[in-house]
Amino acid sequence: MYIEHKDGRYTLVRNGKPFNIRGAGGESHFRELHEAGGNTLRTWDTTHLAQVLDSAQTQGLAVIVGLPLPNSGDISLYNNPEITKTRFRALQSVIKRFRNHPAVLMWCLGNELDFPYKWTYGSFYDSFNELTDMIHREDPNHPITTTILNFNPKYIFNIGLRCDIDVISFNIFSNLSLLRRDLDDLAWFWKGPYMLLEWGINGPWEGTEQTAWGAYIEDTSKKKADIYQQRYRQFMPLQDPRFLGACVFFWGHKQETTHTWFSIFDENGHPSEAVGAMQRIWTGQSSPTTYPDIKYMLLNSQGARDNILLNPSAPASAEVLLFQGHDRIRSIRWQVFREDWYRENRANSTRKLVPLATSENSGQNLRLSFSAPKEEGPYRLFATIYDHAGNFASCNTPFYVVSPP
Repeated sequence: MYIEHKDGRYTLVRNGKPFNIRGAGGESHFRELHEAGGNTLRTWDTTHLAQVLDSAQTQGLAVIVGLPLPNSGDISLYNNPEITKTRFRALQSVIKRFRNHPAVLMWCLGNELDFPYKWTYGSFYDSFNELTDMIHREDPNHPITTTILNFNPKYIFNIGLRCDIDVISFNIFSNLSLLRRDLDDLAWFWKGPYMLLEWGINGPWEGTEQTAWGAYIEDTSKKKADIYQQRYRQFMPLQDPRFLGACVFFWGHKQETTHTWFSIFDENGHPSEAVGAMQRIWTGQSSPTTYPDIKYMLLNSQGARDNILLNPSAPASAEVLLFQGHDRIRSIRWQVFREDWYRENRANSTRKLVPLATSENSGQNLRLSFSAPKEEGPYRLFATIYDHAGNFASCNTPFYVVSPP
C-alpha cells in the first residue's frame, strides 16, 4: 500500500492496482456498503477492530483505521510523560497486531485535531511526531493520515512544516462548495494528496437553520438523499489529480442532536434513501430499491420554521405528507423527545435518548392526535415511516411548550 506520485497525479496503490476510495464512515453494514458499490470503511477508534477488519475483509472492503488522540488543547495529556508513554505503547501494540491484516488500507492518527502555531504546544507536536515515526517504522506498508475540520490553511502550514504524514484528510460538510477555491489559494505552499474522510449533509451547528429558541431544523430523509447527490455531483473534486477519494458520513445509526440527523440506517439496520443515493454516486446506476418519500410534516398545520408553541397538555395534531401514494407504506411510528441540549467538551452528545411517548399506526393513517407534554421546554415530534420491504423515511418538527401568562 503506497501513494504514487507520477506525472503530476497522486494515486493510492493497493495490491499493485490503483485504488480510488469510495468510502463511508462507520463500523457496521459491511454487506450493504459492498452492494452499494463502496470499497472502504473509515473508523474513528480501535473498538472491536479485529471484528471490523475481519468483517470488512469478508466483503472485500478496505479499512482506514482510526487511532484516537486527545486534541492539542488538552495539553496536560501531552505534558505528562507517563501518559504520553502509555499512549505510545498502546498504539504501538495496535500497529504491531494489525499491520499485516489484509483489510487495513491506512492509519488515521487523530480526528479533527488542532495544529496551532504557539510554542506552548511543543509537547503535542513531539508526541504526534513520535507516533508517526513509530508507525512508519513498524508498518512502512500503510500510509498515515490525519483529519482536520474544514480547510484550515494555518493547520496545513503546521502539518507541512512540523509533521511527517503521507496524506492530509478533511472533514467537510457545508464548506465543500469552497474546497476547490481553497485548494487553489494554497497551492503555492501545499500541493500534496488529500482525502475527505467525512462529508455529507449540513449538521446541527452554526449556519444551519434554527427555531427562535435555537433548535436546529433537520431535513427530511428524502431531502438529505437529494443533498448527498447534489453535493457530490457539483462539488466533489473528482478531476483533481491530488484527490484520493472520500468517505460519506454516517454509515450506521448514531445520536447527534437527534437519532436521525446523520443516520443512514435506523437502529435496527433498516436503510434510508441515502443508501440508494450513495449507490447511484458510486456505481453511476440508479438503485432498483424504492423508498418512502416524505414531503414534510405539519404540526397544528404549521411547519418547523413557524416556531410552533404549544400549551402544556394541550391537544395537538400532526400529519405527514408524501410525494407518492400510501400503497407501499406498512407503518408509521410517532415519537416525542425532549430537545437534546447536552454538550460535552463543546461536542454534541451521542447518548441515546428515551422517547417520552410513542405511537404506531398502520400505513393507511399518517395522522396523529396527541397531548403536548406537561412540562415547559423544547421538544421534537418524530415520524418514521416504513414500507413493506423495511426501508424507512424520517422527519421531525421542533416545538416549544410554554405556559400561558
